[in-house]
Amino acid sequence: MSFFQIGLAGIVSVIVLILLRVPIAVALGVVSFFGFWAMLGSGAAFGLLTAVPYDFAAHWTLSSIPMFLLMGYVCYQTDITKGIFKAARVWLSFLPGGLAVASVGGAALFSAAAGSSIACAAAMGRIAVPEMLKRGYDPGLSTAVVAAAGTMGSLIPPSILLIIYGIFAEVAISKLFLAAIVPGLLTMVCYVGVIVIRSQINPALAPRLEETVTWSDRMEALGDTWPLLLLVAGVFGGLFTGIFTPTQAGGVGAALSFVIAAARGSLSWRVSKIALMDTAKMTAAIFIIAVGANLFSRFMAISGIPAAMSDMVIDMGASYVMLVVGTAVVFCVMGMILDPLGILLLTLPILLPIYEANHISLIWLGVFATKLVEMALITPPVGLNVFVIKGIVGDAVSISQIFRGVMWFLAADVLVLFIMIAFPDLVMFLSELGN
Repeated sequence: MSFFQIGLAGIVSVIVLILLRVPIAVALGVVSFFGFWAMLGSGAAFGLLTAVPYDFAAHWTLSSIPMFLLMGYVCYQTDITKGIFKAARVWLSFLPGGLAVASVGGAALFSAAAGSSIACAAAMGRIAVPEMLKRGYDPGLSTAVVAAAGTMGSLIPPSILLIIYGIFAEVAISKLFLAAIVPGLLTMVCYVGVIVIRSQINPALAPRLEETVTWSDRMEALGDTWPLLLLVAGVFGGLFTGIFTPTQAGGVGAALSFVIAAARGSLSWRVSKIALMDTAKMTAAIFIIAVGANLFSRFMAISGIPAAMSDMVIDMGASYVMLVVGTAVVFCVMGMILDPLGILLLTLPILLPIYEANHISLIWLGVFATKLVEMALITPPVGLNVFVIKGIVGDAVSISQIFRGVMWFLAADVLVLFIMIAFPDLVMFLSELGN
């Protein structure tokens, strides 16, 4: 067999193993190892299996991942986010669907401290969903809005997915963070639009709050937001002014979250232990998948498949629109069966050479791909964020109700994708300001 044929067999084998529910890290690693063996011999296969994981895990930039995760878990465990929803509720209660809108606003701000969609959905779900259900909101809307809003944790900096993408694509993580800001805010605006329009058309979905909110109440509520605002300002103020790098920002954020929690009196040994254990588990899961993907990326490169596909796309004369729409379709299909990190790492070895050959910015691709895998978090039948919310509400809301509710927000995500494709400069202009 030629190297190209071995590469194709490897791709088919990975897909089959994943469909058989083999963990994606195992599927990528095993197929890559035997692919190396078939192409280069057993000595090279064992050599790569030894060297690649070490070289990848020793990458200095990766140290920011556990630090940003720790920052998010400390915020979650010590209720640093609790005041955000209260303030958003007080300030936004006049809008149709005010509590749901407040959930989106709170999730957007928490995303700036968490870097993880699942952590964001869990934190806001624990606070916002019971409040909405108590006020008579439709169960499908109450749960779906938090599941969807939680996906902004994948896009709004500091995003773990953007960090991993930056390492694989060898692009500046700070530029990725800047480029993700506008799509993140655009997603928030579109989600709010869905809530307001639906609530205006059918007021029974989100009954208006029968309470009088004074300016004194609003100012008092803002006072409860200082922990998270201080954390976000400290991390991003230093990051975007160049005081420290994205890698250092993770350590600063984690340390600052502990200091703030201690100042509020909510830090304890038990809370610290839970946050550290959750961080260790999530970091291990991310790293083992990333190592498998790195092996698979080397396997693909040696087989010559990415280069051949790049040449094929160029020979076909595929336009920018055809390329990005094709990418979106592939991601949407994969989102029905794979978790977001798996989708991203499985496709990068193929996508990066194709986009580079077609002179499309890898910064733009990183934000676009992250937006696509963000949608996978609420796409049936996997929809990790949906199952997180289901775990919080228990039997009070069925899984089908939540999935029906998130369809409205998936429609809003499609609108954001169209805007990103039609106006790529909206994504790129912040990242290009420093050039």
